[in-house]
Amino acid sequence: HVQLVESGGGLVQAGGSLRLSCTCSGTIFRLNAVAWHRQAPGKQRELVAAITSIGSTNYADSVKGRFTISRDNAKNTVYLQMNSLKPEDTGVYYCATSYFARDYWGKGTLVTVSS
Repeated sequence: HVQLVESGGGLVQAGGSLRLSCTCSGTIFRLNAVAWHRQAPGKQRELVAAITSIGSTNYADSVKGRFTISRDNAKNTVYLQMNSLKPEDTGVYYCATSYFARDYWGKGTLVTVSS
């Protein structure tokens, strides 16, 4: 049973930082690519950042230079370090992975950035 659990969201002022965590169980984690997505109120879900099994990363243009995705295979966890946060970063952040051709999502963690 694959399970993803996000944590680390909260309320922060513009310019501040948060670190999100996504802990995965039920897979051979080191083989998984994992992505962070977010959904702002009234908007579609969008890809924020992704990391492959070998640590290659990619980012949405809107977060390049501010967010960093990383992984700790020993802890089955992927992190999203978010710096210089802006009000437009507000939303529910989800992590996701694929395993045996099925997609799995966490329930999300809310990030609110006040201006």
